[in-house]
Amino acid sequence: MCKRKGEISLQNYQNTNRARRYKAHISILGTTQLHLRHPLIVAWWSAALPGFGHLLLSKYLRGFLLFIWEIVINVNANINVAMIYSFSGQIELAKEVLDPRWMLLYIPTYLYAIWDSYRTTVDMNKVFILADRENAPIINFRLTAIGVSYLDKAKPWVSVLWSAFMPGIGHLYIHRIMSAFYILGWWIIIVYFSHVHVGVYYLFFGQISQANQVICLEWFLFLPSVYFFAIYDSYVNTVENNKLFNDEQKDFLKRRYQSPTFKLPFNPKNKTGEKMHVISTFEHTTDLELVLSELEMRNIPKENILAVPLNNRTEDRKLFDSIHGSDGVSLMDLGAVLATAFAVVGASVGFRLTLGPIIWGLIGAFVGFLIGFLIDLMMNKSTRKQQRKMRGKVSELILMIDCNTRDVPMVEKILRENFALGVAKMDDTFTQS
Repeated sequence: MCKRKGEISLQNYQNTNRARRYKAHISILGTTQLHLRHPLIVAWWSAALPGFGHLLLSKYLRGFLLFIWEIVINVNANINVAMIYSFSGQIELAKEVLDPRWMLLYIPTYLYAIWDSYRTTVDMNKVFILADRENAPIINFRLTAIGVSYLDKAKPWVSVLWSAFMPGIGHLYIHRIMSAFYILGWWIIIVYFSHVHVGVYYLFFGQISQANQVICLEWFLFLPSVYFFAIYDSYVNTVENNKLFNDEQKDFLKRRYQSPTFKLPFNPKNKTGEKMHVISTFEHTTDLELVLSELEMRNIPKENILAVPLNNRTEDRKLFDSIHGSDGVSLMDLGAVLATAFAVVGASVGFRLTLGPIIWGLIGAFVGFLIGFLIDLMMNKSTRKQQRKMRGKVSELILMIDCNTRDVPMVEKILRENFALGVAKMDDTFTQS
């Protein structure tokens, strides 16, 4: 019997047992994942510096190429110098310094970067929703000859702090190796050619005029975009990695620790006081899996363990960035956007002001971030009121262990040593202790 073209390939595809879409992929180079984003935020970062919008979407090759294109064309066309003259009111000098041969090459690709990042964000939001509904399992641990890669939770403020000290280090903290070395490498190149460290050295000794003279205009205006992008991107990816960790652990617990043979409730005809339920609550952490592993090592079978992840999220999912599900409120988006914009304007105008471009760039960044922070704070005021009612840790999972009365002290000790948020006991006479 003859087979039509395509039937064999389709059959082979089905036999691979491979899911149609995945939410994430973990490799030695880091975690690549899909999540919801606001298209306008991504488009803004492409406008701030082409390539950044695509890096936010993990479209690395396209992002790297557009970033290199921006550096090469911008420097040769003297666009940054023209921007500085334009912001400081020297329009004629801006016209003179622009090279039209390079400038005409710059405009089409610059607009394409903005448009393509916006369009891609809309498409990838749809793909994420489909992947989230399919909920295919991911491999959360890889051990290779050149290193170990795994999914773990991190603190967003720590990644922000390291990125503020040195752009790229925050990405290393969350195992995003490609982004880390690319951002770190270009930060070193831009700082070197802009002579900003020499300018900072002069500022420490109060020599403002020397600091102004040593700064290289072509390269200096790249600094605000790269600096604040590194902070923003490391923060967002830390938050999303944490949510991915929670989702992956929820799926694992449901598969392994929700046995249909779990005795719930106790048999009311068998009230002997010999059986007990030990009930505890946890956050989604690696400590939780250590608890489960140790309980099984102590001869408590997995069929006697019930793990019930809680769905604490109540808002509807929208086709925007999902960062609001991490710490409750996002106060980074608009702050990072305005900090970058104000820093560029402040640094440009600073060449004609007393304190110089470095100081005015820092002032502009601070003012821009503060304005964006306050706007986001006011817009999310009602959400923050609800958050203030919740003190301390938030329970994300209920763990119930069916065991003999003699094993209760051991079980309770394991739970408390591994940071259970709360522990309660109930025997088969329905008495809580």
